Amino acid sequence: MNILAIESSCDETAVAVVRDGRQVLADCVASQVAIHRTYGGVVPEIASRKHIEAIYGLADAALAEAGVSRGQLDAVAVTSAPGLIGALLVGVNFAKAAALALDVPLVPVHHIRGHIAANYLAFPELEPPFLCLVVSGGHTLIVDVRDYTDLHILGTTRDDAAGECFDKVARVLGMPYPGGAALDRAAAAGSEGRYPLPVARVHGSDLDMSFSGLKTAALNVIHNAGQRGEALDVPGLCADFSRAVSDTLVPRTMEALRRTGYGRLAIAGGVAANSRIRRDFEAACAAAGAALYAPPLKLCGDNGAMIGAQGYYELLAGHTAGQELNAYATRAIDAPLTEPL
Repeated sequence: MNILAIESSCDETAVAVVRDGRQVLADCVASQVAIHRTYGGVVPEIASRKHIEAIYGLADAALAEAGVSRGQLDAVAVTSAPGLIGALLVGVNFAKAAALALDVPLVPVHHIRGHIAANYLAFPELEPPFLCLVVSGGHTLIVDVRDYTDLHILGTTRDDAAGECFDKVARVLGMPYPGGAALDRAAAAGSEGRYPLPVARVHGSDLDMSFSGLKTAALNVIHNAGQRGEALDVPGLCADFSRAVSDTLVPRTMEALRRTGYGRLAIAGGVAANSRIRRDFEAACAAAGAALYAPPLKLCGDNGAMIGAQGYYELLAGHTAGQELNAYATRAIDAPLTEPL
């Protein structure tokens, strides 16, 4: 079964062709990083316009790379939530038109479900049930993946997402967008221990997380050094900040893994590319005798292949939509995408 998959939830226009939810025939991405770097972050209106410019040509390129004709497509999958609403609407409207013209099913996909499904592409042997930590610029979730389309949130952040904190601290340090990757590179050259930073705990909910206090503490270190005219050890601060984020994520995720008893942990999302976090999870899973599934870096960021992978399983479950499909800026991972909020 060949699925044409569309992803346009933020600043990457991505179109892929995926076969049977596991085989990537083509995965084409038009990046807008250079454009948004000028502004230090994503400008939603610019992102939407660039999606419009890129999506048609990118779809043709994906089909050509895959060696698949339009008549050989069995469905069109698209990210319909969550994300920047204008950006999502570009992808959704393109997918609706494509599905109508091709007379094939239209499959809406939740963006976070797609990130989890990236692991199906990287690890063909991985099947539910398993636990997955999703960490990205807008989301931090510990998810019980009971089945391909049956997912339950065990823990989440009460405020900022881990990725948002990485990006904000990196921006204040003067690092280029995307800040999380730049901060990770700087941390690799730093020594830990100079800047003690807090690791928050949520009273009464030991699997939930909070990152706003950590972000504020790091920003205070930066501003106080500037006000006092003191030299700031940037690599050291980046190393301590990365450690604090990891010390928030790893223990809670491992506790959730213990409670489920699965013995299999996947990580997903852009922040899953962070070297400190990956290293700490490798050590924690080795100590617990658990299997760790960490996708390659190219599958951690936004891409169309992950939408095609999850779209396959949504299609098998009968989760299709008609031309009334809309896009939503926010939507719970376990909520239907075909019904209004």
